[in-house]
Amino acid sequence: MGDDCWLLPGVIVAAECTLGERVRLQPGVVIGSDGFGYEFVDGRHAKIPRIGTVVIGNDVEIGANSALDRARFSKTSVGDGSKIDNLVQIAHNVEIGIHCIVCAQVGISGSTTIDGFVIVGGQAGLAGHLTVHRGAKIDGQAGVNSDVATGAFVKGSPCLPYQLEQRINVLRQKLPELFRRVDALESQFGDSVQEKTSA
Repeated sequence: MGDDCWLLPGVIVAAECTLGERVRLQPGVVIGSDGFGYEFVDGRHAKIPRIGTVVIGNDVEIGANSALDRARFSKTSVGDGSKIDNLVQIAHNVEIGIHCIVCAQVGISGSTTIDGFVIVGGQAGLAGHLTVHRGAKIDGQAGVNSDVATGAFVKGSPCLPYQLEQRINVLRQKLPELFRRVDALESQFGDSVQEKTSA
């Protein structure tokens, strides 16, 4: 553990995990939990042990009741200056770069890489084995299932570029009226259209 770390009651830092300097851990944070990994063997779910570690950089703050799972073999890591909100789940082998912001109730699946200066909005979910590149922004409740480009701003589930998803949201609100208009057109012209099509 580095100098001037601030650990509130209920914090657990498991064996072999490393904290940098000036790390602040809010109540209930768990660093180095075994994680969630199973293999179906002989008709049952067998635990896959995690023998790696967690490495937390300098000036990192982690909010209450967040969990950072240890890596399967190497390390789960959080870079210098990153801030993680309450109730965040960070799975095995996740790498979070420097000066990132991860808001409440985010879930990051295993072996995902988040480059530096990324912002992840609350309740966003990230699938495993993908990369969020430097400076990207992920809107709240977004579902990320593929890589996010440098500087991109994404929204929705599955996520799309922010402006495109905004336009789709506007159009989605017009769907009931569109269906009413189509029904009215079919009622008015349906028989004649069908006759011409049959001919």
